[in-house]
Amino acid sequence: MNRISNIYYHKQNPAIYLFFILLFIASPGFQSCSKSKEKTSPVVENITASVYAAGVIKTKNQYSVYSTVSGILSEILVKENDSVKAGSPLFRIADNISSLSSDNAALAADYATLSNNREKLTEIENNIELARSKYRNDSLLLSRQQNLWNQGIGTKAELEQRELSLKNSRTSLESSKLKYNDLLKQLSLNAAQSRNNLAISKNRESDLIIRSEIDGKVYSINKEKGEMVNQQTSLATIGQTDNFQLELQVDEYDIVKIKEGQKVLVSMDSYKGEVFEAIVTKLNPLMNERTKSFLVEAIFTRQPPVLYPNLTVEANIITAVKEKALTIPRNYLVDDSLVYISNSEKKSVKTGLKDFQKVEILSGLQSTDVIYKP
Repeated sequence: MNRISNIYYHKQNPAIYLFFILLFIASPGFQSCSKSKEKTSPVVENITASVYAAGVIKTKNQYSVYSTVSGILSEILVKENDSVKAGSPLFRIADNISSLSSDNAALAADYATLSNNREKLTEIENNIELARSKYRNDSLLLSRQQNLWNQGIGTKAELEQRELSLKNSRTSLESSKLKYNDLLKQLSLNAAQSRNNLAISKNRESDLIIRSEIDGKVYSINKEKGEMVNQQTSLATIGQTDNFQLELQVDEYDIVKIKEGQKVLVSMDSYKGEVFEAIVTKLNPLMNERTKSFLVEAIFTRQPPVLYPNLTVEANIITAVKEKALTIPRNYLVDDSLVYISNSEKKSVKTGLKDFQKVEILSGLQSTDVIYKP
């Protein structure tokens, strides 16, 4: 008795009848008849290859404000959302030591000027004049003694004494001149060093006032009046107001596909459902060893009406576009190189560009072929 006959035979017993019905539905023959695989044919259409990247919005020339000196934040001269010009004062740091050092440097510079040391130079100038007068006098005395010697008057010892006196006078005069030049050089050096020390102190004192480096906007203030600050403390964030750029992180496996000038499609949570266009402007060649990614910069070609720094974005960088390509759905591809041409038979294909949904078929299929979903 076959299976159908058994079902009719036991139809009078509902429990046995239901058992045979379920057994029949679960049998492979019934399933193959009731459920067939999805199928499709290759389609000729455009396909675009892209690289995914995540990142943030930054204002152009955005930077964090730091102090070059340590001290107490005594004044905050701006508020968040204020517009500032390059050179505008932002913060004032209190540092009494720098102020006292500047005052001391000013006193030292004033003391070291040539005008305040004129009496030292005058003293040596007087010594030079005395030495010069003595030299002239000894020269005359030697000349007279020489004339007397030529006339046979006087002794050889007297002549030699006059010669020795003239030599000593000449040495004294030259020594006084050297002392004058050395003192002048020393005073000039001291004056220059004092001026430099004063300039350094003034620069340190000017560092107590932190100024904006660009024309822009104050986006955040990170410290409060009275707090201690140092060279590692970020005081504020400043950037331009109408010039934004994207900083995207691209995986090391995809970076070789990225070039300047490529189009970027950008989506943001702040503008759900909208896509904005940008263009790659810079590829930073040094990989971040921690994230294994590269920083790629881009600028909007169609900028959203309102933007803020550090908004997150998702982007697709278009690396290739091909028109009239033969494509199949990506989920029909098996092991990147095979497709089903029947329920059980596979065929090898050569693929080209891929996106998230489609894959280009370079060879192995025609548009009239039928393929089955795995």
